[in-house]
Amino acid sequence: MTLHQVPADRCSGRLWAVMVLVMQTDAPFWDSLVFDGTDDVDVEAVSAAFGTVEVVARGRVAGAACPDCGRFSDRVHDRYQRRLKDLPLDEQGFVIRLTVRRFICASANCPRRTFAEPFSRLAAPHARFTTRLNHALERVGLALAGRAGARLAAQLGFGAGRMTLLRRVMALPDPEFSTPRVLGVDVFAIRRGQTYSTVLTSVEDHRVVDVLPTREAGPLAAWLIRHPGVEIICRDRAGAYAEGARRGAPDALQVADRFHLWQGLGRAVETCVAAHRECLRNPSPTGMLPGSTRPDPGRSQDDSAPVGRRAERKKAAHALVHELLAQGHSRRAIARHLGWGLNTVLRYANAACWQDTIRDSLPPPSRLDPYKPYLERRFAEGCTSVTRLHGELIAAKAPVTYQMVRAHIASLRRTPAGAAPRPPSVRQVTGWLTRHPTALAEEDRAALKDVLARCPELDKAAEHVRSFGEILTDRLGSTLPTWIDAVDASQLPGLTGFALHLHRDCDAVTAGLTLDWNSGSIEGAVNRIKKIKRQLYGRAGFELLRKMILLQ
Repeated sequence: MTLHQVPADRCSGRLWAVMVLVMQTDAPFWDSLVFDGTDDVDVEAVSAAFGTVEVVARGRVAGAACPDCGRFSDRVHDRYQRRLKDLPLDEQGFVIRLTVRRFICASANCPRRTFAEPFSRLAAPHARFTTRLNHALERVGLALAGRAGARLAAQLGFGAGRMTLLRRVMALPDPEFSTPRVLGVDVFAIRRGQTYSTVLTSVEDHRVVDVLPTREAGPLAAWLIRHPGVEIICRDRAGAYAEGARRGAPDALQVADRFHLWQGLGRAVETCVAAHRECLRNPSPTGMLPGSTRPDPGRSQDDSAPVGRRAERKKAAHALVHELLAQGHSRRAIARHLGWGLNTVLRYANAACWQDTIRDSLPPPSRLDPYKPYLERRFAEGCTSVTRLHGELIAAKAPVTYQMVRAHIASLRRTPAGAAPRPPSVRQVTGWLTRHPTALAEEDRAALKDVLARCPELDKAAEHVRSFGEILTDRLGSTLPTWIDAVDASQLPGLTGFALHLHRDCDAVTAGLTLDWNSGSIEGAVNRIKKIKRQLYGRAGFELLRKMILLQ
């Protein structure tokens, strides 16, 4: 059906107006509409039927140059037709039927006897989509990946499946980049607890430069050798990254990230508080803890020691590690002999008694936790209606459910009247110690003061935490050795091991506590990677995930 034979009931109103304009302007209108900015193409006919507009076109040039020898030829050997899908027109599918000529090469010595007429700006060789439709599909694939991108493409009239979009993404070349002067190195989980990869970023302009398949030292060292010129490496405190940076760029300055330093300090403080949990559970009436309840570093087991199979395993492992240490074996040799991780052996070796290796098993945090003091106060005032209390929290826009409030009120009802207040948990005290004093509520500040007054060891730990916070905030990296010596002399569980780790990586930690460089932009890149992983729903392999990360 030709252009002048298209009935109005086969087209939408806007498309019919276009067709009427075509009847007045004829083929040059379609040349400018469809092939504007592309190769010289003549439109021979236009038809519209069943929601699809079809344009029949052919090349306008007299001949073409041979792609091998470059000699011009106008001798036509044959013709064939290509069907190219293009961007939709007014919600109608758009197809170009392009007649392609095959020319005979004029050079007798050329190995290529015939060659096809090129339309490089309209479509790639053997492609079924036009170049501009391919670009649109690439953008949709990069933004939404497979299934979500396919749903959007269907709404836009592209009609491309999820694998088509992913193939378009995989066909894109990797972006070119210059070797960054300041390189950021961090780990992210492809599958948490099982598979991890490494992301490399340029800290100065906040862009991802590459993704490595593992978090081991070898791939990082090989990458640094292939890309010389890195002067500063911002990394977390993983030993593999330190070794890879040392092997691949020995002259580069390694900078330990301040966020990971404070995070490691928080874990060490939690271990220290857990070792003095008796100071939280048994407050004395006079405000001082009796000497009999204070943990004794030389004890092996007492009445308050943990019991059970887990405690027996911890006790046996602690005794085994210390027995091998007494025989003169190094910590690394013990780790290799037992098949344990080095950090596990260090934790047992640095613990004075096996009880120090056990942390409190705390329930997972709940969205109701910030509102429990309010509920307890209202319950003490005599308000016992769950519906009313739940309504008050909802009016305050608290993200809680009726079941959460009902369960907590039920626990309050089971508590006998006049019972002693519940002691703070290990995690609560750890949060009080690691937060800035001005960020604490008045009740938390008073509770922390009471805990520190009962336990001199925790008071000493709080002093070390404040000192480290000043070093980190004011960039006083030169005073780090003094802080390490003070912590080592105090022999506090958790903190002593943390100070030992800092001493082993002293140069990088000192640089991190002195210079302005940090891994903030790397953490932002990891967050964007998490968004990409959610889009791919865990079905993507490493190559596709790497391509999506680099091209975002």
